[in-house]
Amino acid sequence: MSFIHVQHLCKRFYVQKKRKNGALLREKETVEALKDVSFQIEKGELIGYIGPNGAGKSTTVKILSGILTPDSGEAEVGGKVPWKNRKEYVQHIGVVFGQRMQLWWDVPILDSYSLLKDIYRIPEATYQKRLSELAEALNLGDLLRTPLRQMSLGQRMRAELCGSLLHQPEMLFLDEPTIGLDAVSKLALRDFLKWENREHRTTILLTTHDMEDIAALCPRVMVLGHGRKLYDGSLQDLLRHYDRTRTVEIRYGGDESRPDLPESVQMLKEGDGFRIIYEPEKLPTAELLNLLQQAGPIREMTVQPQNIDHLIADMYREMGL
Repeated sequence: MSFIHVQHLCKRFYVQKKRKNGALLREKETVEALKDVSFQIEKGELIGYIGPNGAGKSTTVKILSGILTPDSGEAEVGGKVPWKNRKEYVQHIGVVFGQRMQLWWDVPILDSYSLLKDIYRIPEATYQKRLSELAEALNLGDLLRTPLRQMSLGQRMRAELCGSLLHQPEMLFLDEPTIGLDAVSKLALRDFLKWENREHRTTILLTTHDMEDIAALCPRVMVLGHGRKLYDGSLQDLLRHYDRTRTVEIRYGGDESRPDLPESVQMLKEGDGFRIIYEPEKLPTAELLNLLQQAGPIREMTVQPQNIDHLIADMYREMGL
């Protein structure tokens, strides 16, 4: 059996609606967060779990981490049912929620780590070795005696990751870990996750709205929408299907050179060159390049795919999300 095995998972919540005028009681509305979701993940995979707000991503993470109990369906992680064997199960997983902290706010993070060591019953020698390894990988050496409240957001996220990995879990759940981080912090976090996955074969499930994180880390993605799994496969195959708009920047050797293009192509004059925006479905790239070459000698040309966030937005719209 796969390391993570999810079969026909369902979860619904009951939300009270706004009381109508004159009504004594408020009506309840049923929200189906997960509808018959099934998937399998092998040991050591790094998976992107994406979808718009309210798709059911966080609900899935909470069920797989043992916080919530599903209404129906099955789920096993490493041979354990998260909500039934929780006390034993949590010793083998790590969870990081981007907007929630497990470390204590007013004490040095080293004190928080010492408490986590006792909670997870990590032997002293193992703890010291693992802490040293993580502190070096996450660049935390100078921060270990700093209270969490005195750290920047990026530093706090690195500290949280360290705390979640001290007991060297087999499985790491990450729910929006890069939210609010600057570019430098994001790059450092991505490098660390690649290192952790490669060095220790830690299985990682990453939910995020930052598609650059997904593109940099996850060869495989699952798309969730309205509580249902809509796609499971290669990120490149997914993007290729929705890559419908491309941009060409071109400069010619002669000032008089100007391509003659169909009306479906948008052409903008920029400096001594042109920016051309086209849709490969209407005008194949090979045909466009032929028209550009006929206009004169090309000095410089770049072809850029559509921005990855636009691609995902197009995908969500087409899927009705």
